[in-house]
Amino acid sequence: MHGPSHFRRHLTGFLLRRHLLHTKPGRRYVPRNDDVQKKDNEEKHMFLYKSWGQHILTNPRVLDTIVRKSNIKPTDTVLEIGPGTGNLTLRLLQAAQRVVAVELDTRMVEILRKRVAEHGLEDQLTVICKDALKTDFPQFDLVVANIPYGISSPLVAKLVFGANPFRSATLLLQKEFARRLLANPGDSEFNRLAVNVKLVAEVEFVMDVSKRDFLPCPKVDSSVVTIRPKAEVPNVDLNEWCAFTRTCFSKKNKTLGATFKHKRRVMELWRLSNLRGSETGNAVSGCNYDCSYDEDEEEEDGNESDEGNGDPSPGSEMEMSLFKEKINGVLKLGGFDDKRPAKLSGKELLQLLSLFNQAGIHFHDQAKPRNADNIAVAASYST
Repeated sequence: MHGPSHFRRHLTGFLLRRHLLHTKPGRRYVPRNDDVQKKDNEEKHMFLYKSWGQHILTNPRVLDTIVRKSNIKPTDTVLEIGPGTGNLTLRLLQAAQRVVAVELDTRMVEILRKRVAEHGLEDQLTVICKDALKTDFPQFDLVVANIPYGISSPLVAKLVFGANPFRSATLLLQKEFARRLLANPGDSEFNRLAVNVKLVAEVEFVMDVSKRDFLPCPKVDSSVVTIRPKAEVPNVDLNEWCAFTRTCFSKKNKTLGATFKHKRRVMELWRLSNLRGSETGNAVSGCNYDCSYDEDEEEEDGNESDEGNGDPSPGSEMEMSLFKEKINGVLKLGGFDDKRPAKLSGKELLQLLSLFNQAGIHFHDQAKPRNADNIAVAASYST
């Protein structure tokens, strides 16, 4: 097994070298003829890490289209996550005033800096060699990026729920993931991440990209989407909203009446509502929200039992029974008891949350602080 793996790594390095030095350029970026001599030593043994989602986009036509569709102004600062060897970066530098590139791989950073310097554009580039999920982004106007597939969900959440205002994010994503972001209520792909993102942003399809346009070739095709933050967002406590959607979408194809019948869930809501203090204001700001969609969320209740730890004392059994009736009353009042989350719009879910809160039923534990550096989001690949 060592032999084939070793061969594949060096083959990838050879193909990457060949691409960097001989790929025909797009209209905006023209590589210099002396690239061969200057890059041979640095890239001789480099290979790409699949675990980091390193797939270099090589098609000049696709790269130029992404830049064009991003509507970059000459005064813009563009944030790029995962610039790799700089194929997209060089084009962005031609269109924008400044590019902030966030790249974790120090080998890629070295190649990126050299390529940019060779074209006299180093003054326009800022490189942050850190994990994009664990670093604070400086101010930016746009995001344009070929995002590593493994961090697509948490990164999208970090952008749309982050403190930095921006005009749009044009992202190259795995095709299946993009379809989920674009999904509407009733679509089989519609999930928790989609409803949370669409609460605060609009998502637009741009184009599909073949897996053959990458080096090395991934197993799946990709799509480009543009995410634009809404000028006005609902006046809702996002911590409460995200905890609410996590509960509803734990089994997105079950009726809400069935979802809220589980004793463990009722007990947890009863506990939270009893502990809930006075309301804190409904501000939509910051990045302290767990608006994630876990890959395993829809399976978490599969073996759920009404027996277990944390049962209420005999003296509180009646209180919890009344609380359960209150939940059922809210669902029936709004006509939601036989509705499925996967078929509800954001407006309908907001209405249901409002009914719950008016009845004194809450979903977010205010005693648990949210950490902006540990946003819990998921891959969003579950149906």
